[in-house]
Amino acid sequence: MTTLSVIRWAALLPLALLATACAQQDDGVGDAGPATPTYPSDAVVLRIEQTGGFVTPAAAVTRLPIVTVYGDGRMITQGPTVLVYPGPALPNVQVTDLDAGQVEQLAERARAAGVGSAGDLGSPQVTDVPATRFTLRGAVGVEETTVEALNVPGSDTGLTAEQQAARKKLRDFAASVPDLALESGAKTQPYRPTAVAAVAEPWVANDGAGKQDEVAWPGPDLPGKPVGTTGLSCVTVNGEQVPRLLDAAATANAATPWTSGGKRWTVTLRPLLPDETGCGDLTSAR
Repeated sequence: MTTLSVIRWAALLPLALLATACAQQDDGVGDAGPATPTYPSDAVVLRIEQTGGFVTPAAAVTRLPIVTVYGDGRMITQGPTVLVYPGPALPNVQVTDLDAGQVEQLAERARAAGVGSAGDLGSPQVTDVPATRFTLRGAVGVEETTVEALNVPGSDTGLTAEQQAARKKLRDFAASVPDLALESGAKTQPYRPTAVAAVAEPWVANDGAGKQDEVAWPGPDLPGKPVGTTGLSCVTVNGEQVPRLLDAAATANAATPWTSGGKRWTVTLRPLLPDETGCGDLTSAR
């Protein structure tokens, strides 16, 4: 190669590199900005739930999370509660379909609120009240933050300004999550579970509930397997029995005597969420 050829090649090389870079950007191969993370469809990206507190054993075992957001965009929340006694046999569970961007926005807001990184949140001087647990799935794994008495009026009294500010960020974030469905205009509808956990205990007449008609239990034989040392038992209703149970529960209430094996049972029904498979899930993480 002559000296003149080398000079010409050196002059043309920057132009060739620039053209290659432009072609990569035009083809979408270059820097397109941060990509929206993807999650397994049934993976819990965000969950907010209450734990502990002074509640009955059945209520503690069957308590639903306040909100759960899954990788495929399903956001499952508790709907409004009917203020009657006895209440409905089934809880009001709603599902909203979010898009991938909204799921990642929630994850970012959770991190900004301190989930997984909040420092000293203080120890309020109150007892027998539930704590609020935040669970977030991120790049470094699953992170948890638990706040004592987060939503109890006056619980911040006596805490430092820094502790109060940290708690307020988490409190405001938790309050804003269920409203996302309204803000986004996303479709919300009743949640139809594919499995239901039924927590059973012997039925006892309750004068305050009035006369109650018996309903034949349409699921596996009650009472099922013991649930720890609570005195309760549990069976999981699956498959073709689920629609029959949901139909029967639609006309029952929390005080209905369900009959199985010639006995009457009080049954607390807990729809299982997409990441749950049976009665063991009700106690494994609570």
